Amino acid sequence: MRFTREVFNPGNAALVDVLDRTAHGPCRAIVVIDSGVAHAWPDLSARIAEFTAAHGDRLRLAAEPVIVPGGEVAKNGWDVFDRVVEAIDLAGICRRSFVIAIGGGAVLDAAGFAAATAHRGVRLIRIPTTTLAQADSGIGVKNAVNARGKKNFLGVFAPPWAVINDEAFLATLTGRHYRGGFAEAVKVALVKDRAFFELIERNVDAIRRRDETAAIPIIRRSAEIHLHHITDGGDPFELTAARPLDFGHWAAHRLEAMSDYALSHGDAVAIGMALDIQYSVLSGRLETAQADRTLACLARLGFNLWDATLERSDDLLCGLEEFREHLGGQLTIPLLAAIGEQVEVHEIDHDTMRRAIVRLAALPSTSSAA
Repeated sequence: MRFTREVFNPGNAALVDVLDRTAHGPCRAIVVIDSGVAHAWPDLSARIAEFTAAHGDRLRLAAEPVIVPGGEVAKNGWDVFDRVVEAIDLAGICRRSFVIAIGGGAVLDAAGFAAATAHRGVRLIRIPTTTLAQADSGIGVKNAVNARGKKNFLGVFAPPWAVINDEAFLATLTGRHYRGGFAEAVKVALVKDRAFFELIERNVDAIRRRDETAAIPIIRRSAEIHLHHITDGGDPFELTAARPLDFGHWAAHRLEAMSDYALSHGDAVAIGMALDIQYSVLSGRLETAQADRTLACLARLGFNLWDATLERSDDLLCGLEEFREHLGGQLTIPLLAAIGEQVEVHEIDHDTMRRAIVRLAALPSTSSAA
């Protein structure tokens, strides 16, 4: 994982430094670009061409960049997957060549799924362009698409060759997409690092103002904790049921699907965490004062902790069974025992969870920027 700014500046060697130095001649690659990124950065393809020309001894484009739909639509069908597979085929990309995927987490997921299955695995370089992808989803070993009404139902575990976080891409994000990654930062802080949560808490107003001096260190620290958990946690391919980094995610994934993906992943994770925080209090695991601090932090970041889909509680609770299937057997849900300390439970009382929903509905509403 690399952190940089303006990765396609010809004077920036972050990308070429991660290429295979044993290759005979320049490495061949195709580039896949999220349409939202292409719109926000209309000169991006030209900048990539200029970069590769300057580093022609190390990297050669095998085709023109492929622009694919961004956002969750990238994962809700087979269009992006098929277009990346077609590009790999037509360009003659081999297993020692590269797919360079530039975009939000959904495009990285779908393009990564295509790269992982072509030739049983083409090397993938991820260049995440959202706070969410840079802080969390772009880092891991998972690639997937949504199918049969379920989030990430089809996919593979395949580690990327490299991840390069270019903070310059964050400048053009909408408010909604900018705040999304900070839900995952709060999440990993709550389950793993109390001091990190307190750092977010102290800087919450500056983060919401998009002050880079406050926000970028939070994104980097979140990425580092996620990477450390994946590489040093002993279970990168999730062979066990324990998944502390999925705090709040059983509900988040279900809420996304129930809203027909009108809810973004970051907003859904914030609601999912708030729900499980309330459940942690009601089940006697978490002190109310600590719960109030966590909910206040999320609200001050700009997250609305209520959505009308929560009123369909029976439908939402079906997400517990989906999550159990996704885990591969025993239901394991991370809850909070304290800020920075998670506890795993294997059963969720539905009546108590409904009471947690009622508690969420009673919270003051949060006004969030679009």
